[in-house]
Amino acid sequence: MRNLTQDNITQAVIARFAETPDPRLKEILTSLVQHLHAFAREVKLTEAEWFQGIDFLTRTGEITDDKRQEFILLSDTLGLSMLTVAVNNEKPAGCTEATVFGPFYVEGAPHVELGEDVANGAAGVPCLVRGTVRGLDGEPVPGAEIHVWQADAEGRYDVQDPQYDEHKARGVLNADGQGAYHFRSILAEAYPIPDDGPVGDMLKATKRHPWRPAHLHFMIKAPGYETLITHVFRNGDRYLDSDAVFGVRQSLIADWVKQPDGNYLVEYDFVLNPERKEAR
Repeated sequence: MRNLTQDNITQAVIARFAETPDPRLKEILTSLVQHLHAFAREVKLTEAEWFQGIDFLTRTGEITDDKRQEFILLSDTLGLSMLTVAVNNEKPAGCTEATVFGPFYVEGAPHVELGEDVANGAAGVPCLVRGTVRGLDGEPVPGAEIHVWQADAEGRYDVQDPQYDEHKARGVLNADGQGAYHFRSILAEAYPIPDDGPVGDMLKATKRHPWRPAHLHFMIKAPGYETLITHVFRNGDRYLDSDAVFGVRQSLIADWVKQPDGNYLVEYDFVLNPERKEAR
């Protein structure tokens, strides 16, 4: 097609996807083009602005590596990660809510026994974490696989340490036969997401702070149940209402209670949603 104009180019681009074999891919690309073109028209995007956007995305890719995922940070800070979580994790009332995965999960965290310390030398005030994993009807989920990870007292994850050569403040454990779990770790503290890259530039340009409220990350898996990816947030944190990645849910807030010995205790019970059966 020749003589394309701003009025007909969108349909011309969409027509190029007409022979896409995968219908879902065709649907996504068609909608993406429609919305991108509508955005450019709405804001009257200049060529200079578009090249600035390309530069931003280029720098986002260049800073991304196996220890830092700047694209996840970008998605998180634009609220897209949490929107995707909300769209794909509608659960019955009573189930633990899902929230963002975050960029600092790593495969291969060490397995620990119930009651052991996942901190592995990470700086922070000692804390005991305990609770239960149950199904929607209250049934215990024996042996549920629990992945946990968190930042240290300085607000850094182990993979952000330039000297990183072993896992700290992360581990994998299994609930007991009654669905109960307990492990030792360190007090959760608020921390800023990495803001020395393109995402940080965006936050500064829009007068936004990079802080996340104190929390523990959890991923819980068990046969017959949907995998749960969530946080438990520390009650009273100053950033609960302005989380940089929009991940806070009221139901995920818990009290970290200071004990007579100066250590802390947090208790939280998880409720898993049964796996959905495929329609025949």
